[in-house]
Amino acid sequence: MELVIDYIEFWQDKADSIVTYTWEHLLISFTIIFLSIVFTIPLAIWMTKMKNEKMKSLIFNIANIFQTIPTIALLAIMIPFFGIGFVPAVVALFLYALLPLLRNTYAGIESIDQSMVEAAKGMGFSTFGRLIKIELPSAIPYIMSGIRVTTVYIISWTTLAALIGAGGLGDLILAGIGYNDKHMIFTGTILAIVIALLIDLAFGKFEKRYSNV
Repeated sequence: MELVIDYIEFWQDKADSIVTYTWEHLLISFTIIFLSIVFTIPLAIWMTKMKNEKMKSLIFNIANIFQTIPTIALLAIMIPFFGIGFVPAVVALFLYALLPLLRNTYAGIESIDQSMVEAAKGMGFSTFGRLIKIELPSAIPYIMSGIRVTTVYIISWTTLAALIGAGGLGDLILAGIGYNDKHMIFTGTILAIVIALLIDLAFGKFEKRYSNV
C-alpha cells in the first residue's frame, strides 16, 4: 500500500514533466512514422513497376545496411551532420524505418493475382486506376503489417533519442537511472509500451475496416 501511495505522490509531483516527456515522445515518433509512410510506400510502388532488377537490389541493400547499424551508433553518426536534438533523432530513426515498410509494401503489391490486374486492364482501367482500385486495396494487409511493425519499433527506439538531446520518455528513463529512481524508470517504460500498444491497436482496427482480404 505504501508503494502505491508513493507512486501516486510521484505522479502528483511530476505530472507536468511526464506530460511534456510524453508529448515530445509522441512528436518524434509520429514525425518519423509519417515521413516513413510518405516516402517509403510510393518508393515501393515505383519499385514494383521497375524493370531494372539491379536497381531494386541496390535500394533494398541500402535500406538493409541502415538496419545493421546499431541504433546508438547511428544516432551518434548524425551529430556531426545535424547537431543534437530533434532533427538528428528523426533522421536516424527514419533510416531504420525504411526496410520493414519497403519490403512489406513491395511484397504486398507483388503478391497480387496478375489475372485481376489483367482483367482491370481489359476493363479499361489506367495504371493509376489499377493502383488505386485494385493493387493498393489488395496489398493493404501487407502494407499495414509493415506500418504496425515499424510503429512499434520506432516508439521503442525513440527512447534512445534522449541520448542525443531529443527529449521524450527516454529522458525520464535516463533521469531515473541517474537518480536511481524506480518510479521514473517504470513510468517512462510503461508509457512507451502503452503508446506502442494503443497505436498498434488503432492501426489494427484501420486494417480490419479497410482490408478487402
